[in-house]
Amino acid sequence: MSDQLERFIFSQHDIRGQLITLSDSYREILSHNPLPPTVAKLLGEFLAAACLLSTTLKFEGTLSLQASGEGEVPMIVAECTHHRDLRGIARLAKGAEITEGATLHQLVGDKSALMITIVPQRGERYQGVVPLQRGTLAECLEDYFSQSEQLATRFWIEAGTDSVGGLMLQALPGSDDADSRETWETAAQLAATVTATELQQLAHEVLVHRLFHELGPRSFGSSKFRFKCSCSPERSARALIAMGAEEVYQLLSQQSGEITADCQFCNRRYRFNQAQVEALFNPPPHTMH
Repeated sequence: MSDQLERFIFSQHDIRGQLITLSDSYREILSHNPLPPTVAKLLGEFLAAACLLSTTLKFEGTLSLQASGEGEVPMIVAECTHHRDLRGIARLAKGAEITEGATLHQLVGDKSALMITIVPQRGERYQGVVPLQRGTLAECLEDYFSQSEQLATRFWIEAGTDSVGGLMLQALPGSDDADSRETWETAAQLAATVTATELQQLAHEVLVHRLFHELGPRSFGSSKFRFKCSCSPERSARALIAMGAEEVYQLLSQQSGEITADCQFCNRRYRFNQAQVEALFNPPPHTMH
């Protein structure tokens, strides 16, 4: 069950659901960037939500969920790829004072927004934005789906110190008759009885049965997630090339002949000396055979 997402549907009703539990990947992400407990749990919620969102879409690429504002935590980002690779980070303002139990809006601050960005390997980049006007990530995501997707969608997400669990229910398109709406309300009421302990610790099949047995749930497959950072020497080199030769050589001079590039997600450090920088901007010519 650890780091696994379970999909299910209700056989006689136009509703689908997903359950996610993250533990090993959650702890590894926090080990790279230690955070105050309140912020760590909030990042855990973002990680779980990114997993839930990514598996509702059929795409090859990366989905990112980001909150940004002007508060004590001006940025929180969780990324998930179609390979189920997961990473995330939260930035604290200089001298930040984190109040235990502070809400998402209180931490991210005023002029804040929640962004869902999809970068496919092929095709156009998509971004949806919704103001951060609610207290929890779950409520903000529900606002997003209500405004952008016009799909009835509910989230329940609970993060602890070692694990995070999330539940999502979504009405399928076209399910707008009176019976469907009544069933949706019933499913949402049943889901609302879930506890933090159940979400974080209970086996998925047990929890689905415990919550929804009267609606005839049926498993629709599972996915395994893991922490994996997408940084690499090649990506760092491309970033330097994008800066331009003049700026990079100036930086090389300022840093005593070696440029370092640090990944914010995993703290891996990449180094480029004079010869490596020259090779980036003056690659050897290809020889003809």
